[in-house]
Amino acid sequence: MTPALKESYWPADTSRPVLELTTGEVLRQAAAAVPDRMALAEVAPSGASLTGADRTDRTWTYAQLLADAEHAASWLAGRFAPGEHIAVWAPNVPEWVVLQYGAALAGLVLVTVNPALREAELEHVLGQSRSVGLVLTDAFRGTDMAGQAEHLAPRLPLLRERISFTGWLDEIRRTPPAPLPTVEPGAAAQVQYTSGTTGVPKGALLHHRGLVTNAALVADRAQVAEGGTWLTGLPLFHTAGCGLSVLGTALRRGTLVQLQLFDPGLALEALQKWRATSFAGVPRMHAALLAHPGFDTYDLKSCDVLVSGGDLVPPELIAAAERRFGARFSTVYGQTELSPVITQTSPDDSAQDKQHAGRPLPQVEVKIVEPGGTRILPPGEQGEICARGHQVMLGYHDLPEATAETVDADGWLHTGDLATMDERGYVTITGRLKDLIIRGGENIYPAEIETALAAHPLVREAVVLGIPDPGWGEQVAAVISPADPDRPPTAAALHDHLRAALAPHKTPRHWYLSDDIPANAMGKTQKFILRRRITEGTVPELD
Repeated sequence: MTPALKESYWPADTSRPVLELTTGEVLRQAAAAVPDRMALAEVAPSGASLTGADRTDRTWTYAQLLADAEHAASWLAGRFAPGEHIAVWAPNVPEWVVLQYGAALAGLVLVTVNPALREAELEHVLGQSRSVGLVLTDAFRGTDMAGQAEHLAPRLPLLRERISFTGWLDEIRRTPPAPLPTVEPGAAAQVQYTSGTTGVPKGALLHHRGLVTNAALVADRAQVAEGGTWLTGLPLFHTAGCGLSVLGTALRRGTLVQLQLFDPGLALEALQKWRATSFAGVPRMHAALLAHPGFDTYDLKSCDVLVSGGDLVPPELIAAAERRFGARFSTVYGQTELSPVITQTSPDDSAQDKQHAGRPLPQVEVKIVEPGGTRILPPGEQGEICARGHQVMLGYHDLPEATAETVDADGWLHTGDLATMDERGYVTITGRLKDLIIRGGENIYPAEIETALAAHPLVREAVVLGIPDPGWGEQVAAVISPADPDRPPTAAALHDHLRAALAPHKTPRHWYLSDDIPANAMGKTQKFILRRRITEGTVPELD
């Protein structure tokens, strides 16, 4: 029984070890233990090969995956020096995973790039990361990626090579073994660019030890089955994909079934075909599965654990997913800079406790401090959540000032998220410091308003933000995505709904209607885009 906390501080639980392993060593150990077990399976729409392969739905055993990774490492070692940065710009193709392991074995730092980026965004990432190589698919979703890369090349003097995934596996398999460097667990493994929910992303430099240990601890807390099958559509360019999913599955000696892109019908078919024991996705993915008209026709009894995070996970979604899947839910909270998870609920938690973001994982200290200060707050008081431990990033690449603003002199990473911690250590995320609305000198936190609005039966999603006001400084605005586009709620009805639940000053003054709530690839709402649309007058007002 954990004694009641007297302040919002959770000391590091050292009952689980920090793993002194690199990404490459994770694969080598798994291949030694279960060489013939299925390691990786591709799930793609019919005929949707993006790499010139004869077919989709390809599979690898652990022995085969290690062999390809070692060929890739030798191939890479002939082109790049240990410590150099190479970028990967591609959707969820199996070659991505082979490259991830190969780069790790070759001592290279992998820069992961969202395949949805446009030319200017790509130029920023490749230039800021000092990437000397770019590995990519030629095209994806109508975008001529090869053409964009070729057009950019003259403006990127450090970029020596552009490498297509088309035919890449055949080429690396012809490469003879080459000497590979010794790679330390504390060495840089990846540059992961932050999600960009508030503006220009920064490159978080992550190390092997943090990524590997975090994946192990999350899989442990989620009770992912040893040797089980993990299905996910999470993007590989994010820590949730290449970290938690790829490494977590290998550490459990399981099978990773990777969706090339998330489609609810494709995902349900794969869950049934592969008898997946776990499914991981952002809240919008879980909601899309449950909303699929054929959901009840699939046999999903093998699925025991559902994992979600990356944005607010509504209690109603957790309850519905557990009931209809017959599975147990685990919610994670963290951010890229923390490799990425620091708190997580257990599948065995009560329904009430699953409404929180969970308790801190082992080997991480967590505290709640007064915003802008260092004083640790009493349990239940809202403040900024900070974390310290093995998984903290090495820093933002080439941004020492931004690093110093985020990680203080004592090693605490300030997340910028607002939260409370109760006397048992359960953390509840209540909003973002940067989302704070200051109306007439009064602090208003959007998260509680969004939660109250989401409970209205005619609301599918609600986003609350501050917009400039000459008299009050800021006014509260709400953007509503209706549950039924043909029957949106009225502003008056939502006003009355909120006034019954919250103080009057928290009720939005301005109401807007939008079926298109902008979000990044991890499902996080991009309020800065909505704010710009409101300023430009492109979001209609709600009657």
